[in-house]
Amino acid sequence: MSNKQAEEVLDTINKNISLSQGNIFQLRKDFEQLYLKFSSKHELNVKIQNVSDIPGFKICAENAQDDHIILFFHGGSFTTGSTKDHLDLCGKLSRASGFCVFSIDYRLAPEYKFPDAVEDCLMSYLWLLKNGIEASQIVIAGISAGGTLALSTLLSLRDNEVELPRAAVCMSPLVDMLFEGHSMVTNKGKDWITQERLEKSRKIYLKGNSLTQPLASPLYADLHGLPPIMIQVGSHELLLDDIIKFYEKAIDSNVEVTFELWKDMFHSFQIFSSCIEEGQNATRNAGKYIKHMLSL
Repeated sequence: MSNKQAEEVLDTINKNISLSQGNIFQLRKDFEQLYLKFSSKHELNVKIQNVSDIPGFKICAENAQDDHIILFFHGGSFTTGSTKDHLDLCGKLSRASGFCVFSIDYRLAPEYKFPDAVEDCLMSYLWLLKNGIEASQIVIAGISAGGTLALSTLLSLRDNEVELPRAAVCMSPLVDMLFEGHSMVTNKGKDWITQERLEKSRKIYLKGNSLTQPLASPLYADLHGLPPIMIQVGSHELLLDDIIKFYEKAIDSNVEVTFELWKDMFHSFQIFSSCIEEGQNATRNAGKYIKHMLSL
């Protein structure tokens, strides 16, 4: 890795997070503390707006409009993560796009299992429609597992003949639960996530469900009819080859895809944008993309 900023952040992650941690509750606390450590200090307007029993949060940067919404799904391998530790990223997306973000704390494994998280994300989208936001006024965004859930939500909406959002933004999504891409080998040690952690989270989340079930592994879905999608991925990610394969399939399925490959970046580098210039630029690009799409 030649990027000094990324090297320093990666070193900090590895020193503060033990992915072999057996206690999932402690791992959640460790991730929260780490992400908050890298958070900016910008003022945000945060309002609780729960969706039935699902915790929901409307997050608006200064002067952000709420007539259009970014529906955001946090990361965390389906087992960790929350709006709280992704608040900085939500705020930056709101600031860069000029629109408010609505983020939900979907149900996590092992307390819950697939497809509970997908159902929560789908319900949050339907809730927005019920509360006066039109489909064309929504962009779904997610990072890591949240990127997967963004794609799963699109597939569920299409298959249930519900009007689709204007677009989606997927940052480092998990698209293939088989984890067979060659980058799992070539990028080993360059990323902070490990194959062992991916496989453990997969087992906890799916609990016996098929690894190629389309709502869990969007790579195996029929992608025809999906709205425009932006995909961001780092060149040092273990998941790089899987994501490229998904991108190529989406293009072959006549989906409009904006693809960004960020040199020397690792998984979910956008979360650490307060210390990594590429993270700042990638988040800014995502915000500009959302603004453009919601202005059409």
